[in-house]
Amino acid sequence: MEGAKDADGDRSAVTVQVKFSGRTLPVSVPMDATVADLKSLLQPLTNVLTRGQTLICKGKVLADKVSLKSVPVTNGSKVMLIASQGLHQGDGPITKDAASQSISPRKILDAKQTQVSHTRTNVEKSRSERWKLTGVVALSECHLEKLLLNANNITDESISWEGLSSLMSLTILSLSHNYLTTLPSAVGTLTSLSQLHIANNKITSLPDELGLLNQLQILKAGNNRLSSMPSSIGNCRALVEIDLSCNLLVDLPETVGNLQDLKALILGNNGLKSLPPTLFKMCYQLSTLDLHGTEITNDFLRQIEGWEDFDERRRSKHQKQLDFRVGSSGVFDEGADDDRARK
Repeated sequence: MEGAKDADGDRSAVTVQVKFSGRTLPVSVPMDATVADLKSLLQPLTNVLTRGQTLICKGKVLADKVSLKSVPVTNGSKVMLIASQGLHQGDGPITKDAASQSISPRKILDAKQTQVSHTRTNVEKSRSERWKLTGVVALSECHLEKLLLNANNITDESISWEGLSSLMSLTILSLSHNYLTTLPSAVGTLTSLSQLHIANNKITSLPDELGLLNQLQILKAGNNRLSSMPSSIGNCRALVEIDLSCNLLVDLPETVGNLQDLKALILGNNGLKSLPPTLFKMCYQLSTLDLHGTEITNDFLRQIEGWEDFDERRRSKHQKQLDFRVGSSGVFDEGADDDRARK
């Protein structure tokens, strides 16, 4: 089999043309790679979990353990990827349209900046007028406790974190459905926060200073681009609910096991393959766990120490919901997907 030259000039790799969702992905893999290896390379390129991928070459479904060489897959071979519904990380499979478009609020931001540049500030203006000109800076004297800025086309450049950090009485901050890509270290100054809502942005990482929020009870950061969580999250001992669904996480820091008050952990549609070993044993109030659409299955969960106690808690909660007819359809949710037969 003729291979493609790598950086050293050796013919030790082949380039496979993978067709998926109306586009072709050239993927370079070692000549001795298996189908499972190819799937692992495709996961970050497509957002489809490995167990949700079906690869077809020359009309034949490729089994995970088979080597590409034995198929045979040669340099330039065409492979089709079919994705199973629901088995994806992040906010869904990367389609042709999603790959070719990028959300850019640049025009909106430029328009706002032009408008501000033509506005003359009068120091005698009322507080409501100063809010329009200077944003949260004008509220620093108000002992504000709740600030809801959802769906306001906010970008990294158009928000004043210096102003936000002055709101020391803030207990609830909601910035969901905007265009933020980062959460700066200044968030650590908001030590009175009990709720932080940053879902549906494009945030790629959270700062270590998140651990300074020792009164934080609810963290909702689903539908972002998070590939990891800072270990300092273990210092947020008051956390009761964490929602990190639809991100790009492959693991969680072991310090999550320090969160003894944690009751709900929502992790669906990530690339997770493991959990902190002390999760069930140390988080002894945990009763809600969502791992659907991840690599973690129910059989895997049952092998973690403390599973029996966790299972008893969640079944007890489910029964109470049935008794009071609150938030339950009557069908018990196992929390993760069942093991699928591997081809």
